[in-house]
Amino acid sequence: MQQPKAIRMTSWQELVHFGGFDWAKDHHWVVIVNSQGQIVAELEFEHSAEGWKSFEEKTAAWPHLAMTIETSHGAAVDQLLQRGYRVYPVHPVAAQRYRQRKAPTGTKTDHLDAWALADALRMDGQGWKALTPADPLTEQLRLLCRDEVSLIEQRTALVNQLQQALSEYNPAALEAFDDWTQRYSWEFVLAFPTPKRLVEAGQRRWEKFLHTHRLWRPETVEKRLAIFARADEFKASEPIVQAKSHLAVAICKLLCTLDQQLKVYRKQIEQLFNQHPQHELFGSLPGAKKVLAPRLLAAVGNDAQRYGTQEVLQAFAGTAPVSYQSGNINKVRVRWCCDKFLRHTIHLWADCFRRASAWGQTYYQQKRDRGMSHACALRCLGQRLMKILFRMISNRTPYNAELHARNQQKHGSWVLALLNKPAPQTV
Repeated sequence: MQQPKAIRMTSWQELVHFGGFDWAKDHHWVVIVNSQGQIVAELEFEHSAEGWKSFEEKTAAWPHLAMTIETSHGAAVDQLLQRGYRVYPVHPVAAQRYRQRKAPTGTKTDHLDAWALADALRMDGQGWKALTPADPLTEQLRLLCRDEVSLIEQRTALVNQLQQALSEYNPAALEAFDDWTQRYSWEFVLAFPTPKRLVEAGQRRWEKFLHTHRLWRPETVEKRLAIFARADEFKASEPIVQAKSHLAVAICKLLCTLDQQLKVYRKQIEQLFNQHPQHELFGSLPGAKKVLAPRLLAAVGNDAQRYGTQEVLQAFAGTAPVSYQSGNINKVRVRWCCDKFLRHTIHLWADCFRRASAWGQTYYQQKRDRGMSHACALRCLGQRLMKILFRMISNRTPYNAELHARNQQKHGSWVLALLNKPAPQTV
C-alpha cells in the first residue's frame, strides 16, 4: 500500500486554493477555487490508477490545496489522504444546504456539488476539523470490526428469512428451538428438512441429534420429543413444502458458511487487538470483554486530540441530545446525526456495563424509575461513560473502579448516595 505523504500545509492561513470533491463509484468531479472564489480548475477523472495519477499531476500546480468531500471514509478519502491532501469531511445534510445556497431552484449536477463544496470550504472552513490518518493497526481494526457488524446484520436477515420459510410449512421446528442464531438450529433443518422426514426419522435419531449437539436437558427434552412426534400434524400443501424446504436448506447452508467466516473475523480482530498498544486500557472497561473492547477501540480510537473535548466525543457517539430553542420554546431531542457504528457500540456497552457495575445499574434503574425507556436510559448512561472514556484515553490510564468511586464521593454524586442507601426493612 502507498504510504501517506506529509500533509501539504500546517495552518489555515497557508491555504490559497480550495477544492470540492464530488465522489462516485466509478468517477469523480473536482472544482478548485482561489481565495477570491474564482474557479481556477475543473476536472473529471475515473476511479482507477490512471485516473488518480492524472488527478495528482493536474493538481500539482497548487501545493497548498485543501479538499472537502461529502464523507469521512471510503476509497476516495483513503486515496486523498495517501497523497497528502488535507481533507475536510462534510455531512451530507450540510452539503445539501451549501448546494441550495448556490442553486435555490433545486438544480443538481456533479459540477455544482463540487463547486458548492469548494466555496463552502473557502468561506466557512476555518472552523472545520481536518481528517488525520489513523495508524495502520487501528485503521485495520476499525475496518474489520465494521465489516464484522455488517456480516452479523446479514446473518440476522438470513435468520429472519429462515424463520419465515419455516412458518409456512414447518412451524414445529420454530416451536422446538428458540434461538435461531445458533448453529444447531440450522443443522436441525439440514438433517430434517421437512416435517415428514422428521417424523419418519424416529425417536432414536431425535435423541442422537440432541445428544450430539449437547441439547439434552431434563427440563426440555420431553417437550422437544413431543414436538418432533407431532411435527406432521400441520399440513401445508405439497408445492409449499417442496419449495420452502429447498429455500430453508439453502439459507441454512449460507448461515453455516457465514458463521464460519464470522469466527475467522473474530480471531483476526482478537489478534490485532492484543497487538495494539492500548489493548489494556480498553480491555479494562467493565462489561466490554473480548467482543466490545476491540469495537470500542476501533470506533473511538486512541487519540483524544481527534475530538478535542469530551462534548465532541459525546456528540460523535450520539449520546448528547440536540437542543432546540426559539422564543419561549426550549426542548431537546435525540441526536441522529452521529457515527452510527460508534452509537451502536456504545449502546451495547452501556447495557453490558450496567450488569457489570453496581453504580451503572443504580444509574440505569434511577432513569427507568423516572419514566425513561430502556434505550433512553442506556443513552444517558452512555453519556456518562463517554466522559470517563475520554478522560482515560487523554491520560492513557486504564479504568480504575476505586478511583471513580473516590471521585463520586468527592463530588457528592447522587448515584453513590443511592448506592449506599440501606434497603428498606420489611415487616
